[in-house]
Amino acid sequence: MDLTRRPFRVPAIDDRLGDAVEAATRAHHRRRLTRHGWADALDPSPAVDDDWWAPRARMRDGNRLEVLIDGSAALPEIERAIAGAEHSVHIAGWHASPDFRLSPGPDAAPLRDVLAIAAERVPTRLLLWAGAPLPVITPARKLVAKARAEFVRDSRLECALDRRERSMHCHHEKIVVIDDRVAYVGGIDLTALSGNRFDSPDHPRADSLGWHDCATRLEGPAVEDVAGHFRHRWQEVTGRTIPAPRPQPVAGTSSVQVLRTVPNGTYDFLPDGEFTILQAYLRALSAATSFIHLENQFLWSPEVVDVLIDKLRNPPSEEFRVLLVLPAHPNNGGDTTCGQLGRLIAADDDAGRQLAVTVIGPTARSTGVYVHAKVGIVDDRWLTVGSANLNEHSLFNDTEMNVLTDDRALARDTRLRLWAEHTGRPTEELDGPVHEVVDGLWRRICDEQDAISARGGEPQHRVRRLSGLSRRLDRLQGPLRGLVVDG
Repeated sequence: MDLTRRPFRVPAIDDRLGDAVEAATRAHHRRRLTRHGWADALDPSPAVDDDWWAPRARMRDGNRLEVLIDGSAALPEIERAIAGAEHSVHIAGWHASPDFRLSPGPDAAPLRDVLAIAAERVPTRLLLWAGAPLPVITPARKLVAKARAEFVRDSRLECALDRRERSMHCHHEKIVVIDDRVAYVGGIDLTALSGNRFDSPDHPRADSLGWHDCATRLEGPAVEDVAGHFRHRWQEVTGRTIPAPRPQPVAGTSSVQVLRTVPNGTYDFLPDGEFTILQAYLRALSAATSFIHLENQFLWSPEVVDVLIDKLRNPPSEEFRVLLVLPAHPNNGGDTTCGQLGRLIAADDDAGRQLAVTVIGPTARSTGVYVHAKVGIVDDRWLTVGSANLNEHSLFNDTEMNVLTDDRALARDTRLRLWAEHTGRPTEELDGPVHEVVDGLWRRICDEQDAISARGGEPQHRVRRLSGLSRRLDRLQGPLRGLVVDG
């Protein structure tokens, strides 16, 4: 046997099998969504002119929307809002830890005490995923049950556990609603499991892994949609009714949609589910003309990657760019992300339109940074932030919530703030044509760090090109995960 040919044969087989399994995954999703009246989520109508909205989600005018980057900005703000609640506090999350602190310092009160104090004044409700039935996945149900017991001990706090997950999936949204007046929607969990959620833009050295993340603060009519979602879930899980959310007056100038993933067959209040996050992403990515900026924990979805591949193979212009910010080591599915990145690398075909990077700590010897944010920005005219990853879990099978706006000033400001955090440059230096900044700064930083590593040195910049990828790396593992686990 000629062993020198084996490295080429195996990837070719991977490619053919990967294509077949991905085709089966797409067909499965299409059959499922078609049965439940959601085929248009996979084939959204083309975005034209200024209409880039998800067709099946309600658009609300007159909102004030703020993007809070990293836990150091979001968590103390949430704590202050809870402390100031006058009518109600409603929280839904993947997991919450009683000893988690929303503010820095040894004197900060644990979450359990913050909520218990609020519950003495106003109805305070906490809705959590009940945890994984099998203890091989975190958090296990035993851990969640223990956390619930601590939350309600000697407290008026109501805490309910939601066991209505699809097999091998979870309730993943992260929302806080205060007085039906202000809502926080994003990706930050109220727990220290796996890393330090209280991170800041400079990602200082810490005792645990830093956690780059984003959330939003929302006021105005769209808050009613967030509050109504919590109410529906709470009432169905507990059987206890709570008052309908009060409509909110105009609070700002931003138009907003509240987007969801709610799997079909999970709740009686939405028996056919909702897939507006998927619909919104596919519609906006397809309409991109200048650039796509995605920050996400995972990049597994073949539906999303298919759109990115088409944009790279048929770019709207020579200046079109795709910038991906992903974790160096996802807490699961790393091979899957590598496989999809391999597809994108092949589609780019050395044209330089696509760049995938990660973010580490201040030095190579620091505890590091985990990219957990779920942010999408297209052409500085479309912005989404929330809990949804770009994998089949979040787009089809977990409960998720994102907010979407066409506020161009906010989209641009958010992009520049994120780019300033990652590159360490002031926003003024980044406020130029996107393709020039990507090529002249982002790509140059990656090239310089790669050169230092090649000489045996220690790279100094926090931005690194995602390495260890080839055009065919792990091509098969992503499709198999999509079919077996995510379907």
